[in-house]
Amino acid sequence: MKALVYRGPGSKALEKCPDPALQDPGDAIVRVTRTTICGTDLHILKGDVPSCEPGRILGHEGVGIVESVGTAVTGFVPGDHVLISCITSCGHCDSCRRGMPSHCATGGWILGHLIDGTQAEYVRIPHADTSLYHIPDRVDEDALVMLSDILPTGFECGVLNGKVVPGASVAIVGAGPIGLAALLTARLYSPAAIIMIDIDEERLAMARRFGATATINSQGGTAVEQLMALTGGRGADTVIEAVGIAATFELCEELVAAGGTIANIGVHGTKADLHLERLWDHNIAITTGLVDTVSTPQLLKMVEAKQIDPTPLITHHFAMADILAAYDVFGRAADTKALKVIIGI
Repeated sequence: MKALVYRGPGSKALEKCPDPALQDPGDAIVRVTRTTICGTDLHILKGDVPSCEPGRILGHEGVGIVESVGTAVTGFVPGDHVLISCITSCGHCDSCRRGMPSHCATGGWILGHLIDGTQAEYVRIPHADTSLYHIPDRVDEDALVMLSDILPTGFECGVLNGKVVPGASVAIVGAGPIGLAALLTARLYSPAAIIMIDIDEERLAMARRFGATATINSQGGTAVEQLMALTGGRGADTVIEAVGIAATFELCEELVAAGGTIANIGVHGTKADLHLERLWDHNIAITTGLVDTVSTPQLLKMVEAKQIDPTPLITHHFAMADILAAYDVFGRAADTKALKVIIGI
């Protein structure tokens, strides 16, 4: 099969690889029909995720058709149309029982990280019964790819961890796909204000189309002053970090209101300073975490009912043969205006 293989920091290649085979009774083999590229894949390519070793097939998002299942799989049969979760869950270890499958003893974020992933014609899915979802009829496959990772990530790590409530003020730092996913799902809780902060005017314009009540271009260094003007000098009740660099996390520390929450989504490869000399008396909470995808069934229902439409997040389509071009477009988003790219296989 063809697959996108990580060859070490800064290096990747589209290669011919052996088809995956069932290894455990709970496995399923899925023929991938659509996948995408995540910002986390770019972090891997930068060398920010040393636990991902050269030779790994990348990718942790996608939809497809079940080709074969192990003897212990009861919920899926060959021919089923499925959504692949970015988190693999055994469903019965201590972490899974506590609602934290991101820390599953034999799963978690392993696809495209510790085992071969979805940027391939076929993928092996461990714990298939609790890591795949049946796809509803008449739902756009492109939209469903957004449910593998970015929509539950924006919702769980941003909106739920950030304790967004009706009438609150929300600031989202980073208007990329994850920040926009947080914006889409934050609207479900009727906050009084959703303020998007970025340095890219095109993405800020997109945020306004998605429902942001205000946008701030932070290029000039006045983001804090602008946000304080919008919030009566209080700051934002919820501040969501959706970039993953020190400067944006430290900006969040300046934006948060007393009693507020900073919800970190970004993947950080270098240290960021926590300014307790300023925040020790501020009664704030800081949350971190990897998505658990426990909200996926709920989000599937909302997409099926057209309460959420993630398709505007998709800006480009590519064939598998052109996946290197897709990486180039996605990696130069400031120039190409890319948000999410769909790779059809």
